[in-house]
This record gives sequence, C-alpha cells and structure tokens, in this order.
Amino acid sequence: MIPLKVALAMAASLSSVLERPISALAEPGVRARLALRRVGVPRLAVTIVFVVLGTVAAAFSWQLPLFGAAERALYDLRVVLTAPAVDQDHRVVMVVFNDDTLMHTQRRSPLDRGLLAKALTQIDALGPKAIGIDILIDEPQPDDEQLVAALRGMKTPTHLAFASNATNTDEIQTWQEAFLRKFQAGLAGSRSTPASIRVEKEDDVVRRWPSHARGEPPLLAVSMAPHNPAFDGYRGSLRFRSPKFVNRPLYAEFPIDLFSQPFTASLFKRFVAGRYVLVGGDISDIDRVANPATFLNGERPPGLKVHADMLSQILDGRTEIRIPNWFLALTALAAVAGGVLTGVLSSRRGWDQAFLATQVLIVMIGPLVLQALGFDTWRVPQFGWVVGWLAAYTATAAAARSVGAEQRAYAQSALGKYLPRDVAAQILRDPSQMALHGERREIYALFTDLQGFTELTHGLEPEMVANLLNAYLDLLSQAVLEHGGTIDKFVGDAVVAFWGAPIARPDDGERAARAAIAMWRVGEAFRTTPMGDHPPLGRTRVGLHRGDAIVGNFGGEGRITYTALGDVMNTASRLESANKTLNTRILVSREAIPPSMAGSFRVMGRIGLRGRSTPVEIFEAALDFPSEARERLNAAYARFDAGEVAALDEIAALSAEFPDDVALRGLVTRLEGVGPGGVFRLG
Repeated sequence: MIPLKVALAMAASLSSVLERPISALAEPGVRARLALRRVGVPRLAVTIVFVVLGTVAAAFSWQLPLFGAAERALYDLRVVLTAPAVDQDHRVVMVVFNDDTLMHTQRRSPLDRGLLAKALTQIDALGPKAIGIDILIDEPQPDDEQLVAALRGMKTPTHLAFASNATNTDEIQTWQEAFLRKFQAGLAGSRSTPASIRVEKEDDVVRRWPSHARGEPPLLAVSMAPHNPAFDGYRGSLRFRSPKFVNRPLYAEFPIDLFSQPFTASLFKRFVAGRYVLVGGDISDIDRVANPATFLNGERPPGLKVHADMLSQILDGRTEIRIPNWFLALTALAAVAGGVLTGVLSSRRGWDQAFLATQVLIVMIGPLVLQALGFDTWRVPQFGWVVGWLAAYTATAAAARSVGAEQRAYAQSALGKYLPRDVAAQILRDPSQMALHGERREIYALFTDLQGFTELTHGLEPEMVANLLNAYLDLLSQAVLEHGGTIDKFVGDAVVAFWGAPIARPDDGERAARAAIAMWRVGEAFRTTPMGDHPPLGRTRVGLHRGDAIVGNFGGEGRITYTALGDVMNTASRLESANKTLNTRILVSREAIPPSMAGSFRVMGRIGLRGRSTPVEIFEAALDFPSEARERLNAAYARFDAGEVAALDEIAALSAEFPDDVALRGLVTRLEGVGPGGVFRLG
C-alpha cells in the first residue's frame, strides 16, 4: 500500500474527487485487503510458491544437494573462528611411526611389528596411565609371536585397534577382520583389550563423534579415559582447539624408534609417566584426515590426532550443547518471515533499513556466538536462512513493488490532475514535502470565473452541462499544470490555483502571471469554438494576487483538503469578481506582477475591496493593447497619482484613441471621481 502520508496527501489534493473518509485508509485490515486484491491471484500464487521454497531451503538445507556443502563450509568456518587457542596438552602424548621410521626399518605395510613390540614393552615400563594402539593387526607377520608376548606382558591397560568390514568396507576385508578377531581373542585374560578406531567422515572431513556400531568394542578414546556417562552414546561435534604457539603442537609427538631400547626410552620418562599414550602412524600418505581447521590452512593431520582430540574432550568432560530441532525449525520460519516482512517494508524509508541490518547481524553473528558459547551449531541452517530469506524477500518485494508501481502510477496520474508532473513526482518521492500540518508560505493565488455560466445551465440538459463544464475545466487545469501551479479546487465553473506550495520555485511569479494569461486565452478559444446547439458561453475572468497564506491539510477527522487559507486567497477572489465591475479580463495586483513581465500589464488604478482595509493597486494584462500606448498610460497615471491633475487629460485622450476599450474608459471615469491618490471603492 501507499504510505499513509502519501495517501493523505493524495486525498488532500483529490478532495473534490475522493469522497470516502480518509480514516478508512488508516485501517490495517482495509490496507491488507486492498493490497491482496491488487496483487492478483497469479502473482500471489508465485509469491506463495517462492515463500514455501524458501521455507524448505531454510529448514532442510543440510539435506539438500549443494546447500549441505555450503552449510558444512560455514560450520567449519565457525569452528575455526571460535576454537580456543591452548598450550600443549600434557595429558596425551603420541608415539608414531613416521616417514623416517619407515626408511630405517625398510618396512612400509604392514608396519614393523617387532619394533612395535619393543616400544610397547619400554613404554609400559615408564608408567603411563593407558596405552591406545591405532594400528590394525589384520594379517599374519613373522614378528607376531613377539608382539603377542609383549601385549600379554603389559601391566598398563592397553587398547588395541579394532575395525570391522561392516563399518569400514574400503579399509578392511572380511578375511582381515577374521584374522583381527582371532589375534585379539588370543590376548584374552591380558591387559590388552580391543577398542574401535572408527571415525566418521563427511566429504572427507571428520567433524563429529562416530556412532557406536553394534557388536564392536567401545571407541578407543572412551576405552582409555575414565568412564564419563555424558559420553555414553554421545553423537555431538568434536571439540577442536588451536595451538597457542606455532612451535608447540597440541600434543607432544615422538618417533617410535626412540622407545625401542631401554636407555633411550628412559630419557622420555617424564613425557610418558602418568599420561595417556597413543601409538599409531604419522605418515605423509597414509591415514590422513581433514578437520574443520583445514578450511583455512589445507592441512591433513594424521588419524591418530582425531583419537587424541576425542580423548582430551572426554578428559575435559566437554560435550557440545545440542540445539533442539524445534528451535532450528522456529529460526527457519523466522528467517522466512523476516524476508516477507522486509519485502513488504521495502518501499518505506528508515525503519526497513534498521530491520534489515538487525536480521543480517543475527544471521551472520548469531551462529558464531552460539558456537563460541559451547552450543553445537552442526545442523544450524545458516546458509538456508540466507537462501530462505532471499527467496521470501525477493518474491514479496517483487509483488509489493509491482503493486506499488501500479499505485504510484495511479497516484502520479491522480496527483498529476492537480499538481505539475515534476512536483507530483517529488511529492511521491518525498511525501513530507506536502505538509500534513499548516505552514506559512508566500504564494501566488489565482481565481477564475466563467461569466453567465450559472444562468446558462438552466436552459441546458444536465449531460450537456457536465460535458461543457468538464471540457472547459480540463483546458484551464492543463494551463495551470503546464505553468507549474497547484490546483486547489473547482467551485462550480471556477478554478482556484496557487503557486509556491507544496514546492516553491524562484520563478513562481512569472509562471502564475503567464498561467493567468494562458487561462484567459484558452477560455476565449473555448468560448468561440462551435460545440453543438447551445447558447454561447461567457468570457473567462481571472484574478491574481501575491501574499502570505497558511498552506496544508485542513478538515475534519474523516475528510481533509490540501488548500491555502488567508487574505491572499480572499483578495485574489475579489480581484476576479472586480473584473465584472471594471469591465476587465485579467486583474493582477501590483504585488503579483513579476519584474520580468512588468511590460505586459497596464494600470487600472487603485481599488478598495470589501473586507480589506488596505487598497490594492491593480493592473490588467495588456493582451491586445499596443506597448507604446501602455507605456503612455502607465506614465500618465503615475504623474496623475502623484498630484499632476493635468495628466488625466492624457489618459482621456488615450481612451479616445481606443473608443472600444470599455475598461480604459471606465478608468478615466473612476479617476475623475476619486482624484489623485484616490481609491475607488467596490461594493
């Protein structure tokens, strides 16, 4: 709908046409019904479809192709930006086969189990809390007896990697699983027990805790850490931290070679005693997994680090707070509703920008704040919110703008009947320029009248009267608008107009004076143009005056009118009426004559108007009066008015030169009666 101010301003300008109370326009129900009616069924259906699609995108974006990838990327970004920077975690240490180890042992796959057996024996002697082995013993090797002996002799709780074909189809075959189960069964009764090394990846990135597969042992980290009920069946996000110092990784890491001999192993006792030791691989091209941090740096740390992160998360007792599904559903609906509301408000200034900025802030910052506060923002549809909002906003704004464009076109067309086109456009762009309150403005007021029209209507059919009057008023209205005036009202056959409001121009005086002449000319052309079988029309009379007025919207609560009030309006009206007495056509007060058009008017003396104490010096447009004669008349009048009585003879002689000029002859008569400086009083 058009904003209320514009509707009121339109109604004010169109008060003679719109008879419906303005208060109805302020009722929200009326505005809503009008808006829906103007939208139309096809456009409304398209809008609803887009809003529904936006709702689907906002609610289910994680499950949609491409959308899910965008959501995961945004999640990774949130994790990285909110990951706490911490110093090295001294509770967990990693002992690894690395590329140098492979070079020294000349064994790549499977890893050297003899070296592993020796290292486990030495690590066990250093007194760790628990040992986790992320190496699958899934096929026979010559050193298996040595490894079995080492595992059976462990005093430290040791947890040996287990994986099944059912959950790791690409990494372990059924025969490998069979060997693994047999190998671990042979360790029954020892401190070495199986533990699942299962991890879950989505687009090759580890972000969340894996589910516990039926028939498999507990997860490696769960087996190693003291029991924490919060992690029984936990399926939330992994907690990621970033190293506080560049040269100090989150976990101390040592090559397994250093633990193959008692002497060298003893040097690392302070790094192992009382700590959780994870044994596995850190090999450049084997078992590398991405995590959210790779969103920025592209690194792929070893899989062993995932188990270290899970272990430290259990030790900290930190489970991410799950956001309820109902809350996510409500936020999706709120995002779409925000888009709809913003689209509806898109034609308004100020408030919609603030509303839009608030929504952008919530969508951009909200999930980040939740992540920083410990909430699990996995499945928070941030990208879906944006897409849903855009779909709802685009559809709603398009519908609102199409309706607004139609209304604006209608409003401009309607206002264009009362205001110049450029003024109407400015009012529609900035309705505040048409004051809804009264304000004092200097204006040029113009009144017209059609001589004898009232008497003429008595002898004509109503339809002919309407046709004649409408055609006549159209011509005069066009003359006003072409010269930048504002049409105040029509009073029967009379036109009331003014210049200087709602928008003032430097040349308003010249525009008003030229409009007065143009209106008389089109009136004469209309009068002399044959228009069927009706009596001839009378002459058009015009009055123009300049002065202060109170301009604005006035009226009762139910109906208002944009108009001008004050002496300037009364004076212009009386000048128009004075034409009849003075036998003139266009009377203009001295105040209303612009300097640029001083040569276009001839003096008609000084008159006193009823209800006005100050006399008015008046001039008539010298339409067909020679300029040389006009100059003689104005000069002679100035001398006479200053006290030179003999100058009246010059005016009389000039009148004799134009015997058909009734107005000039009347001026001579009036001056003879009032004398120099006198005022002719009209009844």
